[in-house]
Amino acid sequence: MAGKQNEKRKSAKSSEKRLEKPDKRAKQAKQETREKSAEPAKSAKNTKPTKDAEPGKSEKSGKSGKRSAAEGFGARPLRELLRVTPGERPDLGGIDPSATPGGPVDKAAGVAATALLAQPLGSLQERLYAASTAGDRRRVLLILQGMDTSGKGGTLKHVIGLFNPSGCRIKAFEAPTEEELGHPFLWRIKQELPRPGEIGIFDRSHYEDVLIARVRELVPRNRVRARYAQINRFEKALADDGVSVVKVFLHIGYEEQRARLLQRLDNPDKHWKFNVGDIEERTVWPAYQEAYEVALERCSTDEAPWYVVPADRKWYRNWAISTLLREHLEDIDPQYPKGEFDVEECRRRLLAS
Repeated sequence: MAGKQNEKRKSAKSSEKRLEKPDKRAKQAKQETREKSAEPAKSAKNTKPTKDAEPGKSEKSGKSGKRSAAEGFGARPLRELLRVTPGERPDLGGIDPSATPGGPVDKAAGVAATALLAQPLGSLQERLYAASTAGDRRRVLLILQGMDTSGKGGTLKHVIGLFNPSGCRIKAFEAPTEEELGHPFLWRIKQELPRPGEIGIFDRSHYEDVLIARVRELVPRNRVRARYAQINRFEKALADDGVSVVKVFLHIGYEEQRARLLQRLDNPDKHWKFNVGDIEERTVWPAYQEAYEVALERCSTDEAPWYVVPADRKWYRNWAISTLLREHLEDIDPQYPKGEFDVEECRRRLLAS
């Protein structure tokens, strides 16, 4: 037992040393962000941002070169800017968690732009549900993953709040129960999938079984490796059945997480949200970053790509996820079904009644 405790202490010290360099990069990145309020984040492969990716610029400007806040700010669709290229491993240490790629110029503009997305999102959701009444099986599944305090709950409040709650199916996954442990790891996920016409939201998901299971060695490493392929087959089957899978990794910085945890400690009304275990999890931060990089590399597919959303700025997080959902819903392009009745005859009967 003492040996294990010594190993944990060594691991914690090693982790702190490994974090010194990322912390320095994060501070430098934040300084640059203050100088350039809307500098785009690096891509998943840490490439230099292109001119097209600069926020507020349009590829085909026309006369004004401007787009409304509800339409977006970048020349390219946001899902192209934030997408993890299938088969390529992202360098999370090289992606600034406080950046705002493709986004509004500042917080005020971001909050306003997110509010303007409520109407088009609500309309698209209604059309999606209406189409399901005529047999359309298409639906959306938003998967939120990220370190503690990265904003999964905040997304549910500020983004999903833009939708009609009656058409949403929300599930927050905790540690598996005894019953769930008696089944394959995907069993409990399948029980909570959205139905046709619905928007499903997972606060954590089946990816916990290749994240914490890998970092904490809850199962043998060869079993974790096998799960990546199982996840890909599962998500492809979902896509084939009409599910648009939108997987978002909320990329929060190490220093920002500390600040948010301290805010919870300093406010008694937030103590219920504080988990002492989060302090221990911070000692293995590099291991979690590596686990996420591997999962993003192996499970970002054409059918179900991953998106890395910088999450230090809450307003950008809300705008980005709202925009990603809008882009996917517009791609589905659900239509209201036509009524199978004589409209004029029904009108005549109602007027005569």
